[in-house]
Amino acid sequence: MRKGEGGARVAERLQYKAKMWQYRELVRNLTIADFKSRYQNTSLGFLWSILSPLLLAGVLYFVFRHLFGQEEDFAANLLVGIMAWRFFTIGTTSSLHAIVNKPSLVTKVYIPRQILVLSNVLANLISSLLEFVVLLSIIFILLGHLSITVLLFPLIHFLYFWLIFGAGLLLSSLFVYFRDLDQMWEVLINVLFFCSPIVYPLSVVPPYLMPYYMLNPLTQIIVIYRRVMVAGDIPSLTSLVGVIVVGIVVYLVGNLVFSKLQRRFAEEM
Repeated sequence: MRKGEGGARVAERLQYKAKMWQYRELVRNLTIADFKSRYQNTSLGFLWSILSPLLLAGVLYFVFRHLFGQEEDFAANLLVGIMAWRFFTIGTTSSLHAIVNKPSLVTKVYIPRQILVLSNVLANLISSLLEFVVLLSIIFILLGHLSITVLLFPLIHFLYFWLIFGAGLLLSSLFVYFRDLDQMWEVLINVLFFCSPIVYPLSVVPPYLMPYYMLNPLTQIIVIYRRVMVAGDIPSLTSLVGVIVVGIVVYLVGNLVFSKLQRRFAEEM
């Protein structure tokens, strides 16, 4: 790469960051609007965010308690897995429609289109943080204590948020061109649910499959959540580095694809 080209790319990145900061008020307003729209015209509002995972956890606990009920802290681990899973599935699924659901902001005004995805994921971040606050009180009831390692939760959640934002950039840009992607993603989400340790412990995975199983980044993240929130252990440096690397790669790929495809968003809307 030539020095001039490298300098131009650095300048372009700095200019992009400056533009994103310039539109911070718009990001805030869009995030609030997205968050409020989730519970608009519902009688229970945000309570659905708590009732939905609790009801799901109750059903899964009833179904799988005879298989895995003897596992240590099965109920608490199940709840943590479901909450972590919800952030991913709701964040990516809603981000999928972040561009096509706001055609006027794409075709009639100029803004960095990444803002539409960012505000959507930020709205999901707020919901998930509130859900996890409630979850902490439930874990305290189930275990009788909270470990000091829960203080690592904000760091882990931020890394998770960055991964979901990158995935959202990729999915939202592809969906503008391939409208069947939402159906395909729904199927893949269901596959990932059973390929992640949400309703079962890692001990049931055959040893010969474990190296491949751990390639699933959601597995790493769910295990880290459970370690800091339930087991009271500090995650290994290897697992943290793995999550950071995956998050960076997903974001870079998502941002690259988004930047390439956004040039024809207005034509495809």
